[in-house]
Amino acid sequence: MPYEPELLLVNANVLTMDSGRPRARAVAVAAGRVVGVYDDDKPDVTATNVIDLRGLTLIPGFHDAHNHMVGFGLSMTEVDLRVDTLDELYARIAAKAATVPAGEWVIGAGYDQTKTGAHPHRNALDVIAPGHRVWLKHTSSHMCVVNSLVLDDLGIGETAPEVDGGRVTTDADGRPTGLLEERAQQLVGDLTHPYPLATLTDAVAVAGERYLAEGITSVTEAGVGGGWIGQSPVELAAYVAARDQGRLPVRVELMVVSDAFHALGAHPADGIEAGIDLGLRTGFGDDWLRLGPMKIFTDGSLVGRTAAMTAPFDGEPGGNSGYLQADADYLTGMIIAAHQAGWRVAAHAIGDRAIDLALDAFAAAADRYPRTDPRHRIEHLAAARPDQVARAAELGVIPVGQGRFASELGDGMLAAVGKQRQDWLYRQRSVLEAGLVLPGSSDRPVASGAPLLGIHDMVNRRTATGAPFNDAEAITPAEALRAYTWGSAYAAKQEHTKGSITPGKLADFAVLSEDPTAIDANRLAGLEIAATFVDGVLRHSAPGFVAR
Repeated sequence: MPYEPELLLVNANVLTMDSGRPRARAVAVAAGRVVGVYDDDKPDVTATNVIDLRGLTLIPGFHDAHNHMVGFGLSMTEVDLRVDTLDELYARIAAKAATVPAGEWVIGAGYDQTKTGAHPHRNALDVIAPGHRVWLKHTSSHMCVVNSLVLDDLGIGETAPEVDGGRVTTDADGRPTGLLEERAQQLVGDLTHPYPLATLTDAVAVAGERYLAEGITSVTEAGVGGGWIGQSPVELAAYVAARDQGRLPVRVELMVVSDAFHALGAHPADGIEAGIDLGLRTGFGDDWLRLGPMKIFTDGSLVGRTAAMTAPFDGEPGGNSGYLQADADYLTGMIIAAHQAGWRVAAHAIGDRAIDLALDAFAAAADRYPRTDPRHRIEHLAAARPDQVARAAELGVIPVGQGRFASELGDGMLAAVGKQRQDWLYRQRSVLEAGLVLPGSSDRPVASGAPLLGIHDMVNRRTATGAPFNDAEAITPAEALRAYTWGSAYAAKQEHTKGSITPGKLADFAVLSEDPTAIDANRLAGLEIAATFVDGVLRHSAPGFVAR
């Protein structure tokens, strides 16, 4: 060894996620990198700091491959609307309104109409929060409800405008109910955005501290810079500020939303027809903060029944089969242009019609502008036919699903697609058997983001009511653990530097109270994070964890 390690973790049950050496007993770290992996409990190695893990399980730090970090940080300051009845939702909004000065916003997040029985209504919000502007965000983030003051501010209090890629919902008389779907949410954004950078920086910091407590050391932020999902056109600056202030505790890859792309005026020979200023693209940055894929929304959500399906949702009057968020030719053109310019592309595609569009676009891009291992992604791949899984494998497109959706949103999803399509939902086993890499992700704050909760649902596949959630797609604890570590690193095209405990890779670890692969699968959600290391530095420790 050329120099003395700074850290030696001994007497550990090391699950390395390295297929060449799956288990070990000790790990040495120097300069933020793994420099040694040992089979002995206490190897004959000198180190500045030696920590005896006393048999606890050491794994690579979790990597959430799809989350909304700023959105989660902001949600921690909003009214929690994860309730089972509209009465409880209204009570929480009324209580908050009573503490807020007249004229100020009352913002809540997390409601699910499949649990409350219906969406909130503008009329009820007007009664319980008079004099306030009320904005309630659906758990899927694909719709929201506002009250009459907000609708009047927007000039749509009595008549609903047409919105490309979205909808202002109306009652039988054509009057808006307050429900805004998909891109119609940008109407509210015009009133509330951009958020100040200081607010966004605080959101990044508070979210990051929660992530450390859950064993997360890396995340992929699934949409910044514009559109209905972004918080500011200069959102990247909040992450830079957090890093400059020492408040960015986890590594972040940022997806840039397609709305931020524009014609760049580059030389025709450059092949860069569209992108972001200066020609920045996927991969710019370093191990702490870098640009990831372009994020493009092709459709909506299952629980909101706005996903683009080839056949109507179950039990829908009028045959609603959802819709695309833009013209199909436009979406295809954006995907091809981003691919041509050197970006990886992450296409949000929930319904099978949207999945077809994304796969067709990736195929056309590869045919027109061949690239080696572009590693494009489909975010969610929620309702995928068998032929679509096979085609994704043929194209090398990575499906990025969310395990925790099974318990938190599963009942609503099962109802939306009906029995004939339930075996399409959030495939995992099929993905692995097709030869694809499976990442782990949460879509937080859409669902709870603790990886151990996601792993529990990836294995057990049960809804909140206990119904099987396409349980033929269940995977083993070992496979789920690999998904949330190496699989997510692969999805970020960073498996060469993270995702396994291998000499030369980043020294990012989580310490678990027990071995997930050696306990009853029903106990996975109850495991505890004893400690989290980033760059070989102890960044979080649970009460009772002694670093010695």
